[in-house]
Amino acid sequence: MAETLIRVDLNESPYKNDMVHNRWHPDIPIVAWVKAGDEFILETYDWTGGYIQNNDSADDVRDVDLTTVHFLSGPIGVQGCEPGDLLVVDLLDVGAKPESLWGFNGFFSKKNGGGFLTDHFPLAQKSIWDISGMFTHSRHVPGVRFAGLIHPGLIGCLPDKALLDTWNQRERALIATAPDRVPPLACPPFAATAHMGRLTGDAAANAASEAARTVPPREHGGNCDIKDLSRGSRIYFPVYVPGGGLSMGDLHFSQGDGEITFCGAIEMAGWLHLRCSVIKGGMAKYGIRNPIFKPSPITPRYDDYLIFEGISVDEGGRQHYLDVHVAYRQACLNAIAYLTKFGYSPAQAYAILGTAPCQGHISGVVDIPNACATLWLPTDIFDFDVMPGSAGPSRQVFGGVDIPMSPDRA
Repeated sequence: MAETLIRVDLNESPYKNDMVHNRWHPDIPIVAWVKAGDEFILETYDWTGGYIQNNDSADDVRDVDLTTVHFLSGPIGVQGCEPGDLLVVDLLDVGAKPESLWGFNGFFSKKNGGGFLTDHFPLAQKSIWDISGMFTHSRHVPGVRFAGLIHPGLIGCLPDKALLDTWNQRERALIATAPDRVPPLACPPFAATAHMGRLTGDAAANAASEAARTVPPREHGGNCDIKDLSRGSRIYFPVYVPGGGLSMGDLHFSQGDGEITFCGAIEMAGWLHLRCSVIKGGMAKYGIRNPIFKPSPITPRYDDYLIFEGISVDEGGRQHYLDVHVAYRQACLNAIAYLTKFGYSPAQAYAILGTAPCQGHISGVVDIPNACATLWLPTDIFDFDVMPGSAGPSRQVFGGVDIPMSPDRA
């Protein structure tokens, strides 16, 4: 039996758990050590540490303090693992905590960070998704049911001081180019809400002042939101500190490629069953700068897709040069407009794209001036036919159900 090294109490603040942290810094102490080849289990909070509730109000999504996230379980040290090695992580299994068989999806208020389509959805909204074994459905988004591909949205190793300084320097320089932008260009260190695990006192305060926020993916892994990092996957992480310092959290029951709603998967609390090994000197042997991985062999089987294209021309008709970000936005907006013809509100359609196992592809980046991005929507997740036909869309009646929206606040 694999030992559970980290447990979390969902009724207790993650700030009271010293085996959890919400920043990246090399001085955060490793909380448990394993030998190469050992199997072990970690429990995790949802990424907000339990702030979002299972109810029909989006006020919590509107009001959540995004400087507190993400709450990560770890760091775990692997004996014999040294800087320059590759830490090999086998994700043997992953699941929801039995006492918490639900998850949430949300759009952040433009006044609290915004998101991928924040100009179209400026107010906070939330949908709740119930978990029934392999499948999920939502009282807020009727007419869809799909199998989950559970994965950690965030997993990575501790940086060393040189890498941490590199992150802070380049991200501060980026912020300085447009300091008032919404969403912001990056999230700088913020000591006031830092939870540094078992680092305490003046040492914790000093480290928190420069500790990196967990928002983006970086060279060490981090918040990559790759839905295929599920059970059976193998991940190769570059190592920067002795022991590796592996941490993880932000579990998703299901997610569309891109996590386009920002709080954009079905977020949940859960557990991971892992095994680690080490490739000595692996970073240099294989030229590794960022993690590489082998995907899960077990994925939801959806063979029929309706594919939406987008090009590098924004909503205002402005031409961009081979801009994949703009092209993918347009593919998503095209899919949302299509789904509204079947009776969904734009918010419900947006939630489907963020939570269902949609695929995102960069389909072309050579035909100037337009990149082509595509969003692949699985048609089998719907209770009705969503394919186009001469009779027109079969408009559904959802009884006035919609995603709860929170009023804005000055």
